[in-house]
Amino acid sequence: MTRINTNVPSMIARQRLNRSGEDLQLRLERLSTGLRINRGKDDPAGLIITERIDTELKGIEQAIENSQRASSVIATTEGGLSEINDLLNSVKSLVVEAANSGAISDEERDANQLQIDSALQSITRIANTLTFGGQKLLDGSLDYITSGVALSTITNTKITAASFVDSNAVNVSVDVLASAQKGSLYLSGDNSGTGDGTILSTVTIQIRGDKGVRELEFLSGTTLSAVRDAVNSLTDLTGVTADLIGADSTSGLAFRAEEYGSNSFVSVERLDPPADPTDDNFNLFKLDSNADVAATVVWGDPSLVSATRDDGRDVTALINGIVANGDGLEVSIGSPSLAMKLNLAESYATDPSLAVTTFDITGGGSLFQLGPTVSSLQQSNIGVQSVASESLGGTLNNGVNNFLSSLATGEDNSLASAEANRDYTTLSEILENAIDEVSILRGRLGAFERNVLDTNSRSLQSAFENLTSSQSTIRDADFALETSELTRAQILQSSGTTVLQLANQQSQQVLQLLG
Repeated sequence: MTRINTNVPSMIARQRLNRSGEDLQLRLERLSTGLRINRGKDDPAGLIITERIDTELKGIEQAIENSQRASSVIATTEGGLSEINDLLNSVKSLVVEAANSGAISDEERDANQLQIDSALQSITRIANTLTFGGQKLLDGSLDYITSGVALSTITNTKITAASFVDSNAVNVSVDVLASAQKGSLYLSGDNSGTGDGTILSTVTIQIRGDKGVRELEFLSGTTLSAVRDAVNSLTDLTGVTADLIGADSTSGLAFRAEEYGSNSFVSVERLDPPADPTDDNFNLFKLDSNADVAATVVWGDPSLVSATRDDGRDVTALINGIVANGDGLEVSIGSPSLAMKLNLAESYATDPSLAVTTFDITGGGSLFQLGPTVSSLQQSNIGVQSVASESLGGTLNNGVNNFLSSLATGEDNSLASAEANRDYTTLSEILENAIDEVSILRGRLGAFERNVLDTNSRSLQSAFENLTSSQSTIRDADFALETSELTRAQILQSSGTTVLQLANQQSQQVLQLLG
């Protein structure tokens, strides 16, 4: 049937031509952009997932840069600490040289003091001037700020990490569960009315502590007060002290380790056997429970057991409900959200009956954003205390805090003062503490860089590579496929044009029927 009003073949040819034209445009667009998905209609689900991946990639890319920048900050900080460490070692050698007073003149000692003064000034200058991008690193600006610390319970705080999650402050509570103890041995001074408060027979004893060992000989009739004085004169060599029980020689004598904790001990042994084994008045006892004895000892108490050695005990305490690691009077915890080291006051650490002490961390520290999403789980906190000479090496000596700056000319622990007192021990302790503080800080920063920053960077790099590969698989165009489809579309476009032309010519053939 021949029609002229409706050219169905032409309509079909035109529709097919339009479709092949659209397909041709699609292939040209993909080949020109290199993307399989250029708009939502190309692949709605694919567009959603690739856009999400793209967002993650942007966050990961910035997180990698953050980690690299944090590594640069840590490297700069450690470089300054390394210089301070070298200066401290040079000061130590000068102090050790000055302590050789029998072979060094006053002029040489004064020259050493000038070098110490210069080193201390350099340490403070480095601490106050070392910066990264305008931010000071070692002057205490990156230390945590505390409020409400009671010096009667906590003498020193070192906070290395604190996470402020949905809060402007972190509350810290400390509860002593078991007291810190010194190793203690007890000698009775009650000799049944005969020679009370004295040694009844000549005795040679060996006193040993964590510092060393010495032997002492006491003649018959020596008072316990004299024994106390003799033992205390050797404390710097043995680490053992002696005190009269209840300040009364007839009550007895207590031998104690100088320091608290499980690393200290006291040992007192008789080296010569008594002439009469049944009449030995030099029997030593310890408390089986390792409990403290404040002033008196109840002789005959079943908790007293015969002993020649007693070890100290570390304090046991809870910090925010977590059992802390004890070391003498010191407690510490370490976690990503809260890490600190606290020195407890002696009166507080040795009395578990005292109330819980609390304080607040109100700010400070360094916050590093190490993940692609801003959340506490992808952040790390670290605090850096001041390492100026006025802040390093602080020790408690007769109630006075001595810091590294006290080694300067005219200060309490200068070389001239040490020489006048014939005592370089305090200087040595301050220096050792300062060197330990700097070394520990360097180690902590190094561990943070190695175990946190470096591993974080490698993990992010791996995630970046895998997500990029996944995004490419979903979104990028396959050029081999698109080229073949382009050729197909070009052929269809050409053939469709020809077919449409033929369909339009069929209607013109009706004119032949009209003659």
